[in-house]
Amino acid sequence: MSQIRTKTIALSPIFFIALGLFGVYTIEFGVVGILPMIVERYNVSTSQAGMLVGVFALVIALLGPFMALLLTRFNRKNVMIMSLFIFAGSSLLSAYTPQFYMLMALRIIPALFHPVYFSLAFVSAVSLYPKEKATQASAKAFIGTSMGMVLGVPITAYLAGQFSFEASFIFCAIVNTAAGIGIAIMLPKTTNTEKLSYREQLGILRKVPLWINIGASTFIFAAMFSVYSYSAEYLGQVMGMSGNVISIMLVVFGVGGVAGNLIAGRLIGINMVKTTVLHPIALAISFLLLYLAGSAFLPIFIIIILWGAAHTSGLIVTQIWLTSEAREAPEFATGLYISFINLGVTIGSVVGGWFISGAGIQGTIWSGFLFIGLALVCIGIKIVYFTQKESKAHSV
Repeated sequence: MSQIRTKTIALSPIFFIALGLFGVYTIEFGVVGILPMIVERYNVSTSQAGMLVGVFALVIALLGPFMALLLTRFNRKNVMIMSLFIFAGSSLLSAYTPQFYMLMALRIIPALFHPVYFSLAFVSAVSLYPKEKATQASAKAFIGTSMGMVLGVPITAYLAGQFSFEASFIFCAIVNTAAGIGIAIMLPKTTNTEKLSYREQLGILRKVPLWINIGASTFIFAAMFSVYSYSAEYLGQVMGMSGNVISIMLVVFGVGGVAGNLIAGRLIGINMVKTTVLHPIALAISFLLLYLAGSAFLPIFIIIILWGAAHTSGLIVTQIWLTSEAREAPEFATGLYISFINLGVTIGSVVGGWFISGAGIQGTIWSGFLFIGLALVCIGIKIVYFTQKESKAHSV
């Protein structure tokens, strides 16, 4: 019986939705693992090669909401399949492109469709479950996102090192092709519900509480990536870890992240407001433990798991918190979400670098505390001035 149940879960639509999220995030972050090969292959500087990540995030931040808005009028399932095959095709072409700037152009194409697939993936995942289990559906889909963000780098680095430069891109192409075929076969056809006009969807931008939630989500991601962007350097310089041990610890971080994501999904389904308040506090505690940690292996191992859980659970907590203010336009709201969290990633990594310049590598922790404080201010304003007023209005 358990084998049948496991097989059913493995072949469910949510599995292929998550697989597609894993694929697109491996495309976004996986190049980090092969940057030295890119520098050597195309004879470019490290900073030029790093633009492959920066440009990808910038395209999402600038154009994400508009791409999501533009394609909401089309069949959801077909757009998801098309996006996945675009990811696969761009990855395959990237494996064999002879020029660096052609590689850069091939990064822009999937970056345009990244927020489209991301938005539709979560709407589709939620549609597969009863309303009361919507957050659990999001949590299961987010496993693909968190695994792509955390494991994409070591996987591509391993494939490139063991086989070839091309193998890392071919892997991405295979993953996204498999996800596209799986969704084509397994995902039920969407019903012909009435679509909101572009004007109606843009109307959510008039909501002040939505912008406060956007601020909180952006600051939480800035806090997360103030520290995570420099995680390898921090583990090496502060905790004295070797390169191999750091790689293992980042995998441990990812395992903690998957567990934290699922736990947060359950908690936010029980009480969204309390979970949203507790998340940045849990993140701050993990940063404090990192700051105070010594060099003993077991405590560090436990801290890395807790940090991974607090870090990755920020994905579902911020996504549910932001989109809860725009339930009438979920695709566009999720497009806004993916745009602003990418902005948060950029802000966090830049400001974290400034703090490091002024206070050393541990300055990145103080940068994280700063953004956590700003996030809590936004969450507090939303609860005090809007959530409580709504509760009083409903009671009257």
